[in-house]
Amino acid sequence: MLEGPHPAVPAALAARAARRGTRLLRVRRAVRRTAWWLAAAVFAAFLVWAGVEQPWLPDPAEVTPPLEGW
Repeated sequence: MLEGPHPAVPAALAARAARRGTRLLRVRRAVRRTAWWLAAAVFAAFLVWAGVEQPWLPDPAEVTPPLEGW
């Protein structure tokens, strides 16, 4: 199979492949950068929510305990 005539390769194949590779790298870099910005925004929103709501504190008592022995 390799001993037969080799098929003709287009002249601009390398240039097209380089352009496509550059474009793919640019798109991947943009997607990665957008994902990091989104993750940072979600983390900042979580920090603001946690600072305002303070979920680690117990809820305030609705009823005061009875006073006995006065």
